[in-house]
Amino acid sequence: MAEPAQKKAKTTRTFLFSSESVNEGHPDKLCDQVSDAVLDACLREDPQSKVACETCAKDNMVMVAGEITTKAKLDYDKIVRAAVLQIGYDSYVDDLSSVDSKGLCDKTCEVLVRINKQSPDIAGGVHVGKTDMDVGAGDQGIMFGYASDETSDCMPLTHSMATRLGKTLTDVRKSGECWWLRPDGKTQVTIEYLQHADGSVEPKKIHTVVISTQHAEPLKAVRSKECAGYKGPEMTAPSMEAMNKEIEEKVIRRTLQNITLKNGKPALTLYGSHTHLHINPSGKFIIGGPQGDAGLTGRKIIIDTYGGWGAHGGGAFSGKDPTKVDRSAAYICRQMAKSVVTSGLSARCLVQLSYAIGVAKPLSLFVETYGTEKHGLDVDDITNILKVEFDCRPGAIAVSLALREPKYQETAAYCHFGREPYTKEGRKYFEWENAMDLKKYQTMKTEQVSAALKASNYLTKWVD
Repeated sequence: MAEPAQKKAKTTRTFLFSSESVNEGHPDKLCDQVSDAVLDACLREDPQSKVACETCAKDNMVMVAGEITTKAKLDYDKIVRAAVLQIGYDSYVDDLSSVDSKGLCDKTCEVLVRINKQSPDIAGGVHVGKTDMDVGAGDQGIMFGYASDETSDCMPLTHSMATRLGKTLTDVRKSGECWWLRPDGKTQVTIEYLQHADGSVEPKKIHTVVISTQHAEPLKAVRSKECAGYKGPEMTAPSMEAMNKEIEEKVIRRTLQNITLKNGKPALTLYGSHTHLHINPSGKFIIGGPQGDAGLTGRKIIIDTYGGWGAHGGGAFSGKDPTKVDRSAAYICRQMAKSVVTSGLSARCLVQLSYAIGVAKPLSLFVETYGTEKHGLDVDDITNILKVEFDCRPGAIAVSLALREPKYQETAAYCHFGREPYTKEGRKYFEWENAMDLKKYQTMKTEQVSAALKASNYLTKWVD
């Protein structure tokens, strides 16, 4: 008789993981922001607008296309130009040898519009004649949410750092501190992790930082010409070497000081002489924006989410109203995963939902905790807890996360997750980052969780 197989003991391991991000001036991110600016304009006048807006940009042209049914009166030309200017694109020269062209101009760019109404076939299956809570999913699809306890905001450090580096680059540009920076830019971060025997991961050191950022011509560009409206004392752009030193000090170190690790210390403690730095490794980066590379809505879905950690269903976010579960369900997945982690039920959590077009109830709920579950709960218990506490029908998500408010352009750059939730002018921004308190389940056994599920109204919310 064969001996029973021995259960393999859990072990620790060290590995490198990388995530990248892009600035708001990257052509793809510009397109995301234009699409969400259109969505906001619709929701501002008509909260029930049905919007699927795509944007494409190349050279001095921006095109919006898609399907929109709304009572709002839209000036697409004005919306596009305002978004372009807000990002910082105010000059274009049709010459790749020009050092004056930023890559797009809000005043002179061509704006093309190709918008139709929503298909009546989709409208009839999704929302026509249905109550708010019975509204069906706008399409089939799978959506994921992820959370990890390695940082205070439950985001993986590689992605949080890459994202915030890009935001700091933009902040020091717009403040004038590094006026010679231009809108386009990319970041990438590699971190050495230790995976513990319980499945949790801990960042040990920052291995590599890559920053490629658009800039004015070194030693020649002057501030009065580079920055529209500047009236102060004249300045000349520094050398590439001096630029790189300022980026290291004012962007990298400043960003890391403001990221808090699980142990309460700043991420700067993981940075040092062991860290490999590549700042503008290709040399100069003067030509950028849509002049250097075409842009398209939805081409940065990993940057919008978790930097390659967890999983992604493939659906983009920007330009879509809440009936599009590619967006709204991904938001509630993040809230579910973050709630599990912040409540101490596991150290890491991945949540998946799936939908069919026109059907309100999710078809499936999947939870993965990577073996990090705590307090005697198993992953099935955590799945049942989420079924008790959350309603993932599209209409319910729109209500609980206040998704019919015009606030989406703010989400369209620097990641939709890991942001600080706040309320402004009565609107709730990043509401999905407000985790639900599930700590009461820490003391429950499987039988009690199952009883709570049976006593709840879960069959009205979930497919059994």
